[in-house]
Amino acid sequence: MKCAECKEILVAYLEGLLAEDQKQAVTEHLKDCHSCQAEVKELTNLQERLVSNGKAATQSDLENEVLNRIIREQKVRLKAVEKATEGLKTRRLIMKSSITKVAVAAAVIIVAIIGVHSISEPSITFADVVKPLLNARTLILDAIVGDEDTGPVMHDVIVDSRVRRVISVQEHVVNIFDTDAAKMLTLHTEGNLAIYSDIQGPLQEQTQNYVAFLRKIITDAQNNPGFEAKELGEKEIDGQKVVGFSAGVFTIWADAETALPVRIEVETPLSMVFKNFQFDVPVDESLVSMDVPDGYTVQKNEIDMGTSTEQDLVDCLRIWAELLLDGNFPETIGMTELMKLLPQVEAKLAETITSAEEGTQKGMTLGKGMMFHMGLKDRHYAGNGVKVGEADKAVFWYLPDGSETYRVIYGDLSVKDVADGDLPK
Repeated sequence: MKCAECKEILVAYLEGLLAEDQKQAVTEHLKDCHSCQAEVKELTNLQERLVSNGKAATQSDLENEVLNRIIREQKVRLKAVEKATEGLKTRRLIMKSSITKVAVAAAVIIVAIIGVHSISEPSITFADVVKPLLNARTLILDAIVGDEDTGPVMHDVIVDSRVRRVISVQEHVVNIFDTDAAKMLTLHTEGNLAIYSDIQGPLQEQTQNYVAFLRKIITDAQNNPGFEAKELGEKEIDGQKVVGFSAGVFTIWADAETALPVRIEVETPLSMVFKNFQFDVPVDESLVSMDVPDGYTVQKNEIDMGTSTEQDLVDCLRIWAELLLDGNFPETIGMTELMKLLPQVEAKLAETITSAEEGTQKGMTLGKGMMFHMGLKDRHYAGNGVKVGEADKAVFWYLPDGSETYRVIYGDLSVKDVADGDLPK
């Protein structure tokens, strides 16, 4: 509960007029909010002065204080309304400027660029463990991107080829994917805005849900003769006894009795952890409907990321530094870091762009730059502490496939070929 909301209902709270859940919410808020505690004290004192043994108090300044109190109450309400209105205006500006395409692009990239590696045929026990993943029609799971403690969490409800996704860093946003048709519906629930995205280009063929991704890994394994899943033995996860298997790019832990997967760890260019699985549970299929709810404004757009290039990475670094960090390169870069920053990216773009097209282009460039970055095997980032324009300082270098010399990006965003022995130390 926020202070403005709390102060709005404090009188009803003191009079015992609130519902139990509201009363509890105010009580919890008052434990830590000194401002609202002071407000309660002031209200209590005023109440005691207004009524004393059933009779009106006679202090000469009471009338003025009551009137001042009423005026202050109205000002608090007016400010709350103004703040809410201003916030709604900002959110609408973000939406109408198509800046939400940054979030759309990021969500699609996460699905599209997970590397699918060929692994081999599992043992019977391993097959028992992966069977629910292969056969489930509905599945609910959490996917954590990057570090398990700090990375963004994607909560997915999956019904066949439809996916309903809520990402922890995107408040009031729901993405619904039709992975067979390569289309996405993004719902901004607070602003009642719906965006239909038609996914084109290389991402169209790659678009899939995580279950399809995991199934692809497993079926690749089954079609690769000679593979044996490495048994990892038993251990406990959150008090649950599990048995583990390592199979190339992923590790799976399953309940030791039921063989239902409990946790899956995937190491591709983007590290991910899948957990909190619910298999074949009843799901209201309206949750994954591509139909726009009543009362929503509809926009349509096309996402075509094309082929990412070195220039996309250079432009991505420039936007990242200039838009978010006053011309300083970030401490670290990567898709996980970009996902964490999506709210700041949207807010900054809303402040600076002059057209929806400009916001869209910058959002796409950030996404494409990180796509290129994730595809590099031999790469190194050294931009922490460097400002844009420092031509003598290298911020990033990588070895292109089949090349004997590295490509080095400098602080002025120039790029040069550099031999291995001449790389920055």
